[in-house]
Amino acid sequence: MAASRKVPNVFKESLELFAAHGSDIEEFYPRIEDLDQSIPEAARVYLAQAFLSLHAPDGAVMLAASSIDAMLKALNLQAGSLYSRIEAAVKGGKLTPAMAQWAHQVRLDANDVRHADEKSPHHDEASARRVLEFARALADFLFVFPHRVNRGLTASATK
Repeated sequence: MAASRKVPNVFKESLELFAAHGSDIEEFYPRIEDLDQSIPEAARVYLAQAFLSLHAPDGAVMLAASSIDAMLKALNLQAGSLYSRIEAAVKGGKLTPAMAQWAHQVRLDANDVRHADEKSPHHDEASARRVLEFARALADFLFVFPHRVNRGLTASATK
């Protein structure tokens, strides 16, 4: 088992350093993506790396697919391939058929790059952003929103 890793927030640390020295930063590129801590660590690390890799869109797409795979594994969908995990997530009520269709598209987009498919063009930043948009939305749906609901229920029960 791999040792636990904290996703470094080098951008936040850089902003704090600049602010401490009187610098007034209005924008930071690439855009800083805050990923909720309720996203399982492996998925969060892949997703953070994907956002940091948008300058290399093919790599960002592969990392986003790895993030989706890690999300499904965190839901105890371990057996088989990513394809079979997506299908099991639908059967288990974790994904809607439309979400599964999009997840399969991300899987295929990443496979094209991983296998150097000559018939499929490289991804550009716009297509990589679409893939990352889905991966982030999936993380929100599977982990962030349920965590917030549970936190809200707990808070309202203590009143």
